Amino acid sequence: MRRIQAGNALSAFGLGFTVPYLYVYVAQVRDLGASTAGVVLAVFAMAALVALPFTGRVIDRRGPLPVLVGAAVLASVGAAGMGLAGSVPAVVLAAAVLGAGTAVMQPALATMIVWCSETTTRTRAFAMQFFLQNLGLGIGGLIGGHIVDESRPDSFTVLFGIEAAMFLVLAGIALTVRLPESAALRGVRPAASEGRARGGVRALLGHRAMVQLLVLGFVLFFACYGQFESGLAAYGTEAAGIEPATLGTALAANTAVIVAAQFLVLRFVERRSRSRVIASVGLIWAVAWTAAGYAGLGHGSQAMATAAFISTYALFGLGEAMLSPTVAPLVADLAPESMVGQYNSAFALVKQLALAVGPAVGGPMGAALHAPYIVTFVLFSLGITVLALRLGKQLTPVQDRPAPAAKSRVVTVHKPEEAVAPAH
Repeated sequence: MRRIQAGNALSAFGLGFTVPYLYVYVAQVRDLGASTAGVVLAVFAMAALVALPFTGRVIDRRGPLPVLVGAAVLASVGAAGMGLAGSVPAVVLAAAVLGAGTAVMQPALATMIVWCSETTTRTRAFAMQFFLQNLGLGIGGLIGGHIVDESRPDSFTVLFGIEAAMFLVLAGIALTVRLPESAALRGVRPAASEGRARGGVRALLGHRAMVQLLVLGFVLFFACYGQFESGLAAYGTEAAGIEPATLGTALAANTAVIVAAQFLVLRFVERRSRSRVIASVGLIWAVAWTAAGYAGLGHGSQAMATAAFISTYALFGLGEAMLSPTVAPLVADLAPESMVGQYNSAFALVKQLALAVGPAVGGPMGAALHAPYIVTFVLFSLGITVLALRLGKQLTPVQDRPAPAAKSRVVTVHKPEEAVAPAH
């Protein structure tokens, strides 16, 4: 588990070097224009949507390790290609390879964490993964900002070279991992369950609780992550008069809250109902959107508007810290032993879909329809609360509150039918 988490942190560190500067690199540094930059970002997202539907079944049949190594090598090739690309076809192809590789890594890493954890430790394991991802992205972005120079294309080549190297480091670390042979993993391995993995999509869509979780996941990512760098940023600059530099401060506040609060929140979350924790995140985000509404529509001073806008991102960070030890472990606990990879891939696919749709819907609304934009996303946040409470009714006590269930000494009592004598 330590090696998996270390590799995850290093790959996030590499991503942090380039993600904030991808648009500037394509449009300005390579002088390919804003339209090409938009196409590159769209291809980056679409490649993930194309690759993920096939990822889960491969993970369940071959195991997550070869999938993770292959995806990391693919992402490394894409990152290196992006740093060297100077034409439109080359940069689009590199974006497709990089997008597919980074997308496939997500369910592969999640499945490896499931294999190396049990229900009682899974919450903390996924919280650690989220913490390290944000820490790696933040540090990578900070260092990358001091290296990058728009007048020197070779500085961007260095950034993409570092990113490519970090993906290869992840692949190398993954190859040293030996998954433990424990009772908790029997039946999870592909050799024991390959036959049952067939027809997985139909089985997944017939799983009512998982379908509800997928719908909830789409709303979560659409209403938060899908707005960070599109609708909410456009709203802040147009309606609230926020300076572009302040957007960086707001994102830094978001990351700082996640890093500072993650393990404090974990103590609160891991002994409570998962569905109720997710429901409370919806309420917190409704308050966050209300604060954003005040920033742009409240007619207060610029200082108050700026403070309200930054607090919006900080409240989002608090909600994210509560979700990380809740949603991903719930996906794993809902999955049958032979379909962990497919469940993780389905959730990653929904996430990518929300991240693609979110900016397309939120960007124009945030820029021009200020009041409707805020009202819409306050309602979406309240919808998260409603969907989470409905999901809670579909969960077993162990799925909804694994920690208290683990403390019980009697897990189940099984009496074979032939052992029970009829009453006389």
